[in-house]
Amino acid sequence: MKGYLNIFDFSQKVNYKTEILSGLTVALALVPEAVAFALIAGLSPLTGLYAAFTIGLITSVFGGRPGMISGATGASAVVIVALAKSHGVEYIFATVVLAGIIQVLAGLLKLGKFIRLVPHPVMFGFVNGLAIVIFMSQIGQFQTVDQAGNVSWLAGSPLYTMLGLVLLTMLIIWGLPKLTKAIPSSLAAILTISAIVIGFNIDTRSVGDIASIQGGFPPFHIPFVPFTLDTLLIILPYAAIVAGVGLIESLLTLNLIDEITESRGRGNKEAVAQGMANIVTGFFSGMGGCAMIGQSLINISSGARARLSGIVASLMLLAFIMFGSGLIEQIPMAALTGVMVMVAIGTFEWASFKMIGRMPKHDIFVGMLVAAVTVLLHNLALAVLVGVIISALVFAWENAKRIRAQKTVDEKGVKHYHIYGPLFFGSVSAFNDKFEVLADPAEVVIDFSESRIADMSGIEAVNKITERYHKAGKKVHLKHLSPDCRQLLRNANDIIDVNIIEDPTYRVVV
Repeated sequence: MKGYLNIFDFSQKVNYKTEILSGLTVALALVPEAVAFALIAGLSPLTGLYAAFTIGLITSVFGGRPGMISGATGASAVVIVALAKSHGVEYIFATVVLAGIIQVLAGLLKLGKFIRLVPHPVMFGFVNGLAIVIFMSQIGQFQTVDQAGNVSWLAGSPLYTMLGLVLLTMLIIWGLPKLTKAIPSSLAAILTISAIVIGFNIDTRSVGDIASIQGGFPPFHIPFVPFTLDTLLIILPYAAIVAGVGLIESLLTLNLIDEITESRGRGNKEAVAQGMANIVTGFFSGMGGCAMIGQSLINISSGARARLSGIVASLMLLAFIMFGSGLIEQIPMAALTGVMVMVAIGTFEWASFKMIGRMPKHDIFVGMLVAAVTVLLHNLALAVLVGVIISALVFAWENAKRIRAQKTVDEKGVKHYHIYGPLFFGSVSAFNDKFEVLADPAEVVIDFSESRIADMSGIEAVNKITERYHKAGKKVHLKHLSPDCRQLLRNANDIIDVNIIEDPTYRVVV
């Protein structure tokens, strides 16, 4: 419990001004995102805002990565949209609670360590695809939808106004840090553009044009669903996906922030905190969520490194909902669009272009595939899963090609096969092709000093080759098996007929 008691990291030196201003910047950026994701799921805007507040606050206090921002996300919205249409919002709340329980269990079982299995090319593809998704999501601000649902591009004065304000926002974010770092450039850009638009009464889209954010404190509410097995069977598949998607995105975001800040977060602690947050938000009328990469990068780029920024962001968001909706709804979307475009530019790994031609082709392919799946399906978790699977298959294929055998005959006429490379399911076929059973002498030695048996397929391959020599009336010796290989063969002896094993320290003859 030690890690949970030190929730505010008192041992860490905190720049309170930077943390508070960064939190305010993040809170402003959270509003349109939370509203948009709630609308995507077919829910009330306040459902997304309440989720952003509760999840953001709990993960900021108890999470495993100070400075990381969590809230309502598009990945969760895409998963639950079908359930919202078919069964209504009460089933959403129940699903979020169950997803939180699954996440807490994952953290307690220390499953967060499996994020280490994500290869670097997958991380590159994930980050680049995310940057493209963030950028493309801002294109909608240059479109209008009429009452009939027809989408058209802005033209004439509205287009030029929007472009000008976005570019000015980007210019402030880029140029202000060269002059002073007393205030986060993103916050300065939002305030400046808002002052210009309000002061000169410029006609452009604002936050209030999306939806009203006025509301009260998130109400406590037990999901009104039948507590039956049928209900569990309905929500369990959605809850499992929400939990999985949330954990993958949160842990990948944690790794990304680790790299940027050159520090190390705690994945299992973050998993527990994410689960706690979703359980609470399910009882306080929230739609659920996970780590938000865009807002986390805004926070980190503003200089925040401690938990205080996330806490401030959550409390400020609640203040906006309860007391400041009238002011926040006047913020021009152009300012927030400019901020997110700069986030996209900063997120993209431009150095990945230099790797083309220098890194293995399969790594480049995996990175490009993950980015493509992220962009086309807007499903970051699925993109990462695809990347990991393909990377694993490529790794297996490359290792399968490495197995080889050096053949020698000693002065006694005994033929020796010196095996090099791992013997596993992918290399079994190549291993079998190395032997010339019928042409070999009466006695054969298979030397595993430079190899190891890795799985059941390898055990079976050893068994089959000894059977082939036995049927040919020849004697085969297996030598220099590593302790773990011997243990595998010993464990498999009752399942697979291991015919002849000879070793200085281990001997089985069947």
